[in-house]
Amino acid sequence: MLRINHFRKSYFGRPVLTIDDFTISSGIYWIRGSNGSGKSTFLKALAGITSFAGEIQLNDRLTLHKQPQAYRSAVNFAEAEPIFPDFLTGSELIGLFKVAKKAPAQQEQPYVESMHMTHYLNEPVGTYSSGMLKKLSLVLAFLGRPACILLDEPLTTLDVESLPILYSWIADQHQQHGTTFLLSSHQPFEGTMLPNVQEIIIEHATLRHNG
Repeated sequence: MLRINHFRKSYFGRPVLTIDDFTISSGIYWIRGSNGSGKSTFLKALAGITSFAGEIQLNDRLTLHKQPQAYRSAVNFAEAEPIFPDFLTGSELIGLFKVAKKAPAQQEQPYVESMHMTHYLNEPVGTYSSGMLKKLSLVLAFLGRPACILLDEPLTTLDVESLPILYSWIADQHQQHGTTFLLSSHQPFEGTMLPNVQEIIIEHATLRHNG
């Protein structure tokens, strides 16, 4: 569960997102809003990447401002347009993230194999296409034992064949470990590959549950 209290985020004195009191229970959520509505800002704040006023609490025990290291260890994030050091290989990045997230040995293997990534992981990421980078960022987001995974525009640059694979990762992770997922998009959720998806709308610089 995520509880957001007295959240304020502004750029150059202009408020872009204001949340007085909002609770996100355990589940799978589709965060929808128009371009520029604050979706990425919201997810980066939840990930502890973007500064803000107020507080975010995870599972009634960890607060981002008071326990930043423990909080960030429990929350994984994949950016909409991931950027990694060009000289590192995909395998090296996976190794670094596994150490940082205390991931089990070989945890990445089912993800890598199901997305057919094995043949290029030992190449520098500077040679990757946007789709290859997206797949790598998604694998990294699932490493460790996160309580919450944030995926910013996860469908962007992802090929059609990979979409049901990603949805199966999300469904399995939520069912087996109770991980909460927040996926952002400017489009409504369509399809039946994810169970019980709940929608949260960002509009007029604030959040609301849809339905």
